[in-house]
Amino acid sequence: MKLTIERAALLKSLNHVQSVVERRNTIPILSNVKIEGRNGQLSLNATDMDLDIVEAVAADVARPGATTAPAHTLYEIIRKLPEGSQVEIEQSGDDSQLVLRSGRSRFTLASLPVTDYPVMSGGDLPYSFVLGADDLKGLIDRTRFAISSEETRYYLNGIYLHAASSAGVPVLRAVATDGHRLARVEVPLPDGAPGMPGVIVPRKTVTELRKLLDETSLDVTVSLSETKIRFAFDDAVMTSKLIDGTFPDYERVIPADNDKVLEVDCKSFSQAVDRVSAISTEKSRAIKLSVEKGGLTLSASSPENGSAVEELEASYEATPMEIGFNSRYLMDILAQIEGDAARFAMADAASPTVVREVTDSSAVYVLMPMRV
Repeated sequence: MKLTIERAALLKSLNHVQSVVERRNTIPILSNVKIEGRNGQLSLNATDMDLDIVEAVAADVARPGATTAPAHTLYEIIRKLPEGSQVEIEQSGDDSQLVLRSGRSRFTLASLPVTDYPVMSGGDLPYSFVLGADDLKGLIDRTRFAISSEETRYYLNGIYLHAASSAGVPVLRAVATDGHRLARVEVPLPDGAPGMPGVIVPRKTVTELRKLLDETSLDVTVSLSETKIRFAFDDAVMTSKLIDGTFPDYERVIPADNDKVLEVDCKSFSQAVDRVSAISTEKSRAIKLSVEKGGLTLSASSPENGSAVEELEASYEATPMEIGFNSRYLMDILAQIEGDAARFAMADAASPTVVREVTDSSAVYVLMPMRV
């Protein structure tokens, strides 16, 4: 194999694929990236056996072929080469070495046989639909903050993607929860998605997919089965195993009859929560909301730091009440609200609170209160 490629193009693709490769690997081949040159393209492939990315980039291929190279080492070399330089990658008779040249630099890297490289992208994926990049970004961005990091509840370590119905309209819904808060976001159901199984997309897949989406505005083709999901766009294809578990019945924890409704300016409320929470203890991050007609008072206190109080104007007509929240969880939810006003529907100090954007019904957030 022998090919020449512009540094910036190679660096961009390498940046996408190398982040899949784990730093510590017991299986040596999984530390490597597969490099294949043919038909005017360089194809890069990285996998950790749960997640697999293949990305193609234009290159001047003088001699087709394939090999593997240490992913992180290769990335660091390319990153440190001068901007605008050309990179020549060559593997001649000896399969155990790859030679990389650029300007006056020459690197020799250890190779492993390409035949040992695992193939993960095969298999039948019977359900397929097309989703706009912005819709997919929205589903991820507005739910992923609520993904659980508790490994024992592995079935919560991802985003639950499924077909559902909202007021009689078919929707594609994404849900994430860690038991303290829940995020549910939906977009119109794309053609090809009806009948799809509900799947749990793992956190690492969500993170890597979101990075790739930053650099595209094109549609994404989503294909899936009961055990795998694939995202294809531009020149990249990402294939991932799904979490083998049952997502809990989240509808049961979304209260339908919370009758105490508070509407507040989202930006000023978020800033006030941020200020007042500076006093709360690092461990609990608790703040108290005292709500009454026409306004609310935020307060926090701790034995070490003292106390803080801030008053805000708000729309509220029900009986006065006090309720406590984890300030970080509250701010995570407020950060997802793009409009001016947030609506809080509450029942009492011990029951889940429902948070929505006043002008957008596509997203629902649930926050468990705290004792304060």
